[in-house]
Amino acid sequence: MQKVVVIGGGASGLMAAGRAAECGAKVILLERNGIVGKKLNITGKGRCNLTNTADLEGFIKAFGSTGKFLYGAFSRFSNNDMIDFLEKLGVPTKEERGGRVFPVSDCAEDVTNAIEKWCRKSGVDIRTGVLAKNLLISSNAVGGAAIFSGAVKANAVIVAAGGISYPKTGSTGDGYRMAKEAGHLVITPSPSLSAIVTKELWVKDLQGLSLKNVSASLLCSGKKIASEFGEMLFTHFGVSGPIILTLSKIYAGLADKTDVQLSLNFKPALNQEQLESRLIRDFTQKKMVKNYMPELLPKKLIQPVLKFAGIPDETYVNRITPAMRRSLIKYLVDFPLTVVKTRSADEAIVTAGGVSTKEIDPRTMESRLVKGLYFAGEVIDIDAVTGGFNLQAAFSTGWIAGENAAKQQKSPSQ
Repeated sequence: MQKVVVIGGGASGLMAAGRAAECGAKVILLERNGIVGKKLNITGKGRCNLTNTADLEGFIKAFGSTGKFLYGAFSRFSNNDMIDFLEKLGVPTKEERGGRVFPVSDCAEDVTNAIEKWCRKSGVDIRTGVLAKNLLISSNAVGGAAIFSGAVKANAVIVAAGGISYPKTGSTGDGYRMAKEAGHLVITPSPSLSAIVTKELWVKDLQGLSLKNVSASLLCSGKKIASEFGEMLFTHFGVSGPIILTLSKIYAGLADKTDVQLSLNFKPALNQEQLESRLIRDFTQKKMVKNYMPELLPKKLIQPVLKFAGIPDETYVNRITPAMRRSLIKYLVDFPLTVVKTRSADEAIVTAGGVSTKEIDPRTMESRLVKGLYFAGEVIDIDAVTGGFNLQAAFSTGWIAGENAAKQQKSPSQ
């Protein structure tokens, strides 16, 4: 019987192990934590945004420059396949804004528990609290994995040890080290999909303010390079939320980060002419601007916008000059924040970088350098925008790796 060792019990590792066992292999899953799915349990704020309803091209686009690598994986095990798979395991799903898919229960642990149960039923030997030290490789073929108590021999090994994001869940970069020891090129890992730290310290006064239906643009040396529409959140250090996380991925890829700004548009549904017409109409009232502004903005935003616009808050709106009105409009649609950096890997949702896709066969997830060695999930140099794309990549690459590892022919040296 084919023996397969899976290193890592996250989304991709569980999927790889279960699929390999289904295909007839004897599978041992090594997980360093006391439980499997530790990171999966906290995804989507504990709700688990497990996939997206986008079409194949939408998925490929979400991953940017490395998206084409995933054509095979997404074609073989798609978002629809994942939804059907969970339905059969007793976890119905629902679609929300932006095509995001969640379990109906809004409980990530339901997803983890169902997949773990499927693995065990398929025959996977899940060993928790076991840390894989390194791979056993001889004559360019893998022969298993070394653990502290000895070695686990196998015909195939699937490295699904995650990236460097949320290291408290066990993602400490071990997979990258193993890949390097096997001769693989590892693109330098960095935090991706992370909140943004701003230079403006006063944003802490807006902490907790959540905005919907706003747009945010990322500018480098004054040139707009990306824009997103949706929800965002002010924090004690800067900004976060779905549209900010997406922009943070683009920021992380910038070669020059010395002059980067965010421009927030609080009124994207109106162009400047429409907004000016509204203000001209409303400014005939005999009302202080501080009392009028709640019609335009949440209370916490009023003082920062008026201060930037240079309008004293006790100014009567019927005495606001055309120049003051134009200044107010500018900061309603182009409110600037200076980007300092993204938050650390401790808080990033996923990792950018990883094992080079050029050294992995996209049809099987097998290493092009070492026979019987496979990679799955975040350890590979693939990362996407928010919306369930990253988890689907973990499930799809895990499925493909497990299926093909189960078919791995034993090498003469083994």
